[in-house]
Amino acid sequence: MNKVVICGVDTSTLPTLKQEQMRRLLEKARQGDRQAREQLITGNLRLVLSVIQRFSNRSEQADDLFQVGCIGLMKAIDNFDIGHDVRFSTYAVPMIMGEIRRYLRDYTALRVSRSLRDVAGKAMQMKKKIMDEENREPTVAEIAKAMGRTEEQVAYALDAVVDPVSLFEPVFHEDGDALYVIDQIKDESAGESLWLDSIALEEGMGRLNEREQRILKLRYFQMKTQMEVSREIGISQAQVSRLEKGALERLKKYI
Repeated sequence: MNKVVICGVDTSTLPTLKQEQMRRLLEKARQGDRQAREQLITGNLRLVLSVIQRFSNRSEQADDLFQVGCIGLMKAIDNFDIGHDVRFSTYAVPMIMGEIRRYLRDYTALRVSRSLRDVAGKAMQMKKKIMDEENREPTVAEIAKAMGRTEEQVAYALDAVVDPVSLFEPVFHEDGDALYVIDQIKDESAGESLWLDSIALEEGMGRLNEREQRILKLRYFQMKTQMEVSREIGISQAQVSRLEKGALERLKKYI
């Protein structure tokens, strides 16, 4: 009853690999061991399955998305650098999602015209060229000038090929704590006056420890992103997320 079959694969029987197994297989695969590469693919199919569930609101067949996700998984295996202190899943998830987004962008029912896609492709190539030459990200105006087109043409073309992203799209995930797009956004229109108006809230803030108070003040009084807070305090962004979440939960109880 609980079995789910995708592309002929019984997902209830998919194996999982421990970190030490992953490292050994990645080392062997880097040396050209095809059997180790196959084991890595099979051992990470659950990762592909978890990613395609985020696209369950789309009309595409799960089988198609699973196959495309497997292509992203294989690219991640072939390009992952075991020398970096990063979990494979942290590296692979964006690769898998990127591959699926490209597929949805290229084969969506709402087609972007060929000419517009060509302009967008040339604009991205020009952007990369300028970045390589000048070691900085160029403006739309600079890209348009280099291409001999108007800023409006370039901006419209680039916007047309970008797949919309939810504010609650996970951008990083480790140890069960996900960071979302909304966590990276500043709101310059909001200020500390929205917080200071409530006496109950002030009293609640006083019940938190010093670090929790500082995180909430940086996040909601000064409107800083979690990444900016992590740099200022000297802890990881994942830790900031955990502490912020816990502090807000306690604050709700107090007020």
